[in-house]
Amino acid sequence: MERKGVNPLAQEFDLPASKSGSSGPLPASFSSPPLLDGLRDSVHRILGPPAPPTLIQALSLKHLFSDTPEWRQYLLASETGSGKSIAYLLPLLHHLKKSELAASESTSPAISSHPRRAVNPRALILAPTHELSRQLSSFAKNLSHNIKLKVLCASRANTRSAPRTTFTASKMASQFTDDAAVELGASHPGVSRPVDVLVGTPNKLLEMATGKRWNHRQDEPEKQEPEKYESDKQLAAELSGSRNETSFRGAEPAMGLQNVEWVIIDEADILFDPDFHESTRTLLADIAAARGQPVQNTLDLFPPPSETSTTPTLSQTTPINYPFNLILATATIPPSLALYLDTYHPSLTRLASPALHRLPPNMKTEYASWTSGNKDADIERRITKVWAEDSIRSDFDGKRSKILIFCNERTKVLSLGAFLEGKGIPNVALTKDSDARNFGNNHHLDGFLRVTNSRLKPRSPSLSEDKKPHVMITTSMLSRGLDFSPDVRHVFIVDMPRNMVDFLHRAGRSARAGQAGKVVVFMRSKGRGTGGEQEKKKQVEALRR
Repeated sequence: MERKGVNPLAQEFDLPASKSGSSGPLPASFSSPPLLDGLRDSVHRILGPPAPPTLIQALSLKHLFSDTPEWRQYLLASETGSGKSIAYLLPLLHHLKKSELAASESTSPAISSHPRRAVNPRALILAPTHELSRQLSSFAKNLSHNIKLKVLCASRANTRSAPRTTFTASKMASQFTDDAAVELGASHPGVSRPVDVLVGTPNKLLEMATGKRWNHRQDEPEKQEPEKYESDKQLAAELSGSRNETSFRGAEPAMGLQNVEWVIIDEADILFDPDFHESTRTLLADIAAARGQPVQNTLDLFPPPSETSTTPTLSQTTPINYPFNLILATATIPPSLALYLDTYHPSLTRLASPALHRLPPNMKTEYASWTSGNKDADIERRITKVWAEDSIRSDFDGKRSKILIFCNERTKVLSLGAFLEGKGIPNVALTKDSDARNFGNNHHLDGFLRVTNSRLKPRSPSLSEDKKPHVMITTSMLSRGLDFSPDVRHVFIVDMPRNMVDFLHRAGRSARAGQAGKVVVFMRSKGRGTGGEQEKKKQVEALRR
């Protein structure tokens, strides 16, 4: 008999109990102290004064605001929609402002031997997609409004490849947006001002720091695990928007790394997986070198994280101590990430929610059977049922629920989108190479993402309620980190993802921040192949509280 409260998906997740959690009472409110007055006021404006911190936010308030001379390493792990962004942004912005005030009182300006680049940030936030980078940048700007910190997003259009060209620092700098929803290519004369926080993907930040477009080495993992590699490669392509980008010479680096004192790695499980780990680890090593304390790049010591990775020998397990503060945030801890952290960051403090690796408490689960040979028609019927159910809700305000549909293949996304359009259901069908993603902003997600900054209003035309798209169809590229609107009350899982990690992230786009939501899982109820479907159903049920 399974023990109550033990997640039976132990082979996919890892969190040693001895290294998690916290003892003693936790803060029950966002107050000053520990927060600076300006940050406290920003939190109250965004969340409302009565809003208490979530568990991961309370852990952050207790542990991440102390003044210590040494560089710190933390892992913030909690379920989707629990407010991890606030949990790491508040201490980041708080310490940046305090160090700025301390530096302004110093009479001896710092002298650096490094060349001055167009952008010299004091903190970097790494995210797997440009969409998430832009949303995080917007939220950080909103939080830091009262304390006047400079936040930039190194966003760019999600083009599949870039032609060989030559850039100057000034030209590259003109591409960095001062607003997370502004097209990357737009010129911005204020970009040469001091930058406190820069948000972007590891590949983009490496490009800025080196002046070269970053290339992944693909041969070794592809030869070792061809089937798994193809699956991971597809997911990485969906997330990043491009896998093979041409190198170019003659570029001048646009970013200096010597001032970086904080690095935040959001969605750490994906940024340390086989398809992102190279750029992530290389960037961390480059920052350490730029700050005058080089460390050995763990690429030379540790194999790409995978389910078959083996523990390095003792001679290879020297801990890595970066000369900057490092915070990792994640909603899932696969064994590969746990092994890497145990090996090279044994002193890292793990702050975790007991609800980690569980579906949100306010999320309901429904299993919808395929009833005919036309799966698209079954999906259409379930969509119309959602809107019929809306009309009898006690709080119905005349607005239909938004529905987010996840498919495994881009061809399925496009074919389903066309079918629904033909049935009079407007929708947004997005894949990694959709034209809508090529403009360097998040307007292709208007109406579906949560808006926390009143200045960034959706740029959608005025349409009647029945003409506005209430359905978005996509792949895993939008399953990571994005904070969707409370109007997204339903998530449809049309194709079961490759594992329960991906399922948690897909389902977690709804029922966020205590809101209600439902995940509808489509599967066969009879006939060949139902045994595997029932096993998946058991795994989904294991994720419920």
